[in-house]
Amino acid sequence: MSKRGRAGSMGNKFRTTLGLCVGSVMNCADNTGAKNLYIISVKGIKGRLNKIPGATCGNMVMATVKKGKPELRKKVMPAVVVRQRRTWRRVDGGGYIYFEGGWKGREECADLWPRIASAAGTVL
Repeated sequence: MSKRGRAGSMGNKFRTTLGLCVGSVMNCADNTGAKNLYIISVKGIKGRLNKIPGATCGNMVMATVKKGKPELRKKVMPAVVVRQRRTWRRVDGGGYIYFEGGWKGREECADLWPRIASAAGTVL
């Protein structure tokens, strides 16, 4: 019997370190007017008792705006995680890569979401 696929995933996604869990507040990287996003849930995570769902680069999350334009606040909207500060391990065995500052996206996110990759300044 085969396992069911991830709900809401666009392509093949490798296992990387989960840097953001439910309840995390992250900075918004686009020009919509939102400053801080609060993660409510992670798409495609079915869950287990007492395990908090986590997200990494390339995951779609449901979030609300905590700081930003008043018309964006108090609404639930989807968002895609494009970078994280937590160290992660690449699938090709390239070792740990640590991100500090700058407006950059990740190669894993670019494979899953091509429109985000075209808008990014640089892709690691």
